[in-house]
Amino acid sequence: MTVSGQIILIADDEPQIRELLSLYFQKEGFSVTEAADGADAILKVQQLKPAMVILDIMMPVLDGLEACKQIRRISKVPIIMLTARAEDEDRIMGLELGADDYIPKPFNPREVVARVKAVLRRMPDIAFTQADILRFPHLDINIAEYTVTTYGSSVNLTAKEMELLWHLATHPGRVFSRDQLLENVWGYTYCGDTRTVDTHIKRIRQKIGAREDTPWDIKTVWGVGYKFEVRP
Repeated sequence: MTVSGQIILIADDEPQIRELLSLYFQKEGFSVTEAADGADAILKVQQLKPAMVILDIMMPVLDGLEACKQIRRISKVPIIMLTARAEDEDRIMGLELGADDYIPKPFNPREVVARVKAVLRRMPDIAFTQADILRFPHLDINIAEYTVTTYGSSVNLTAKEMELLWHLATHPGRVFSRDQLLENVWGYTYCGDTRTVDTHIKRIRQKIGAREDTPWDIKTVWGVGYKFEVRP
């Protein structure tokens, strides 16, 4: 991963948080741009094409959840949500709208930087360590272009959904626990809620739309985790 020149967009209505995170990211060699509300964040995603978006949920004009939803319509840029609200529903909603991860406030800024670097590090590694395309009946997964096609139709997956599907599909039949998937796909040992994985699996299933006669599927292995199953 080459940090130099990569833009991190920090969207938060609290100036002190933007300033603190900017300082830590700049020390690591990133370029930083800021937004004080969700509408400005969307505009800067369109204009600057950042490598990562850090998005607070509670913002004026347009809150982080709605901003996340609209960003997902125009970009697959990785998104990490910041939330001071304890409700699980807010966190789950953010993940369902396309966020790749969330970090509760108060946070350690070094942890935020570490998580961002882990996400960015995983993206090129996946693309160049294995064959670029996996082909199954009625399913093509192209990790180099981050595209998926099922039954001839393009499927719009987020970057993290794509990486999770790729990881499972490159190991057909192997069962992975949620902790293993968090470490292998998210790129770090995750200390939060493992429902992050469940939410992403749910969205992938909805999007790729496996049918009764489809010879592949993401199966839940109760009490263990998930596997990509290919039937003969």
